[in-house]
Amino acid sequence: MSDRYSRQTVLAEVGSAGQARLEAATVLVVGAGGLGCAVLQYLTAAGVGRLILIDHDRVEESNLHRQPLYRVSDIGALKVDAARASLRALNPAVRIEGRAERLGALNAGPLAASADIVIDAADSLAVTYMLSDACRASARPLVSASIVGLTGYVGVFCGGAPSYRAVFPEMPRNPGSCAQSGVLGTAVGVLGTLQAHLALALLLAWQPPVLGRLLSLDLRALHLAGFSFLGAPESPGDALRFIAPAEVAAGDLVIDLRTLAETPVSPFASALRVGVESLEGAELELPRTSRIVLCCRTGVRAWRAARALQRQGHANVALVAMGE
Repeated sequence: MSDRYSRQTVLAEVGSAGQARLEAATVLVVGAGGLGCAVLQYLTAAGVGRLILIDHDRVEESNLHRQPLYRVSDIGALKVDAARASLRALNPAVRIEGRAERLGALNAGPLAASADIVIDAADSLAVTYMLSDACRASARPLVSASIVGLTGYVGVFCGGAPSYRAVFPEMPRNPGSCAQSGVLGTAVGVLGTLQAHLALALLLAWQPPVLGRLLSLDLRALHLAGFSFLGAPESPGDALRFIAPAEVAAGDLVIDLRTLAETPVSPFASALRVGVESLEGAELELPRTSRIVLCCRTGVRAWRAARALQRQGHANVALVAMGE
């Protein structure tokens, strides 16, 4: 074995057998932003054999303070291409597969099933719920993290532990975002590094296992807390599901919750243009014979509207997160 991994293989928790496990592993990383950059660098440095990277974005100048994989010369490039080039320079022995595509309801299942571990670094609640459903179906562990401002969490779901839905059965009404609330690069790096650490713990089969554990961090107060959610029950049958735009059927009643300023023309020709507040206020009488498909940019408004419709007796609803 080369000297590259000598400082970790000397650990009893790794050893030569553990290093061989890492080199034989495939990890799916969804998102090459602030969290993903830390995850990718440490898993590549550790010698994880194959990394599949999914991200549809391009590098922007505002990314650079918290995404150190990229340089000024990368601005405008696809993140998967820039990340792959940087990671290959770090460790050419690791196979890096970059796919410039959006994670959605149609590809989440096959992608999750193709990996040993899935890491959610996408900064999208809709993506997190879709990945959780896919990982639960394929019995793959999901390492998910989120951070806004200086507080965040990281947890290990599915793969024998309860799903993300079991711990977070409801989306927050106003989850915030890095663009709105701000974020410090070091704080993102800490959460992403923890994701990489937990992924290595899973691959190396450390005991006690990290499955079913959640850590919360306040990096302003320097406070760390955690708990086990192994006993959390799964969501009931009314759990809301995201579908792909291509899965919208001719007989569906589509409601586009985005404003005309956001999207002057809906991609769904027959869609009703209604605000979420109107649905929460029961201002419309909607048919109960058709499936109601609710779409917005992030999925948050669609979730709110779907819960309102369920309270009004509409059982057949689906969500679409259109993205940017």
